[in-house]
Amino acid sequence: MSATQTTTEKAELFKIAVVGSGGVGKSAITLRFVNNTFVDYYDPTIEDSYSKQVLVDGKTVKLEILDTAGQEYEILRDSYMRNNDGFILVYSMVDRSSFEELEKKFMNHIVQCKDGSMDVPMVLVGNKCDLESSRQVQKSVGRDMAKKWNIPFLELSAKQGTNVQECFQAIVRQLREMNEEEDGQPKKDTTDGQKKCLIM
Repeated sequence: MSATQTTTEKAELFKIAVVGSGGVGKSAITLRFVNNTFVDYYDPTIEDSYSKQVLVDGKTVKLEILDTAGQEYEILRDSYMRNNDGFILVYSMVDRSSFEELEKKFMNHIVQCKDGSMDVPMVLVGNKCDLESSRQVQKSVGRDMAKKWNIPFLELSAKQGTNVQECFQAIVRQLREMNEEEDGQPKKDTTDGQKKCLIM
């Protein structure tokens, strides 16, 4: 190697699916994260894929993000649930039914597609926190669901950009932790003793 050549650490690659019922803002969250833009209309998605390289905790990571369909295209679920590493589970805090469908139609299905393992990197997200006056799902209810599944939880606003970056950072940290455990490295301590500890 010549003096002018340098070695660069290869970016980690993670495949993430953004899942939830139709109309909860999956595309809006994804586009806010990827392009820092907000889409203020609902156009039902079949499947869109995006790629973005970001810095999380001082290390570069490449994310392949799948913006999935809602209930309109249930036949596609098995494929993306098997093929993605982590999942951002989205409900609208102004739509109670979208919250109830997450566990019934998405979270349990993900576990089934992952051979019954509960140790699947997931983040629970309540979108549209800018619409507080129309809230149907209390923050405490979201927290309780996250604690039940032992996963991070936060409320965000794709419209305002609130907590969107933090949402993707949380799933990256989980995926890294899982990789470290598989590689036999010691697991990092968390302040509250939980394996996945972001609750916002």
